[in-house]
Amino acid sequence: MTVVELPKQHRDVTGGWLRPAVFGVMDGLVSNAALIAGVVGGGASATVVAITGLAGLAAGAFSMATGEYTSVRSQDEVSQAEMAIERREIDRIPEAKERALALMYEARGVEPALAREVARQLHRDKDVAWRVHVREELGVDPDVLPSPWTAAFSSFAAFSLGALIPVLPFLLGFTSLTLAVVLTALGLFTTGALVAKLTTRPMWYGGLRQLLLGGAAAAVTYTVGTAFGAAIT
Repeated sequence: MTVVELPKQHRDVTGGWLRPAVFGVMDGLVSNAALIAGVVGGGASATVVAITGLAGLAAGAFSMATGEYTSVRSQDEVSQAEMAIERREIDRIPEAKERALALMYEARGVEPALAREVARQLHRDKDVAWRVHVREELGVDPDVLPSPWTAAFSSFAAFSLGALIPVLPFLLGFTSLTLAVVLTALGLFTTGALVAKLTTRPMWYGGLRQLLLGGAAAAVTYTVGTAFGAAIT
């Protein structure tokens, strides 16, 4: 019998890179733009703004990478522990696990006799049975666990890219906040639009939403910086 392999039609959403990359670039843009706006509002010079922006970029990128690595590693360790429990249960009480699997299929609409037969056949191989139970009971694919290193590097690179945009004009010698605002607005709208495209939302909706949220954060910190700058002077 010839086995026809269907073409892959779905994007990779399980590799552990998409969420930290999207969150990283958004966070880099918003946090560093807000930081720079606050410093400019406080009356800092262009040199101080540039140093502050670079410091915010480095601190945020390392913080994001560390957080992503720790969270994904912890998630993997919990998953591994639960999968080990499943393997021990299949070794100790295979009949009970087989009945439980049959009941799960029945609950999904499979006829009882067919559900019991499917469970019986799957349990002929302990490794196959273990993988099925892990997927059905834990909602985890044991073959595609997210990589903490992938999450960390994705987050670090994405945050650095996002955080570089608002500080770039000051690194190039510009002293006004105007160009930084324009570049940040373009970056916010573009990243929001690209994320919306991945999720089938209208691109204008995603771009405008991100622009409004990021702009609000920068406006608040600019106001706070201006108020404190006036009070200090």
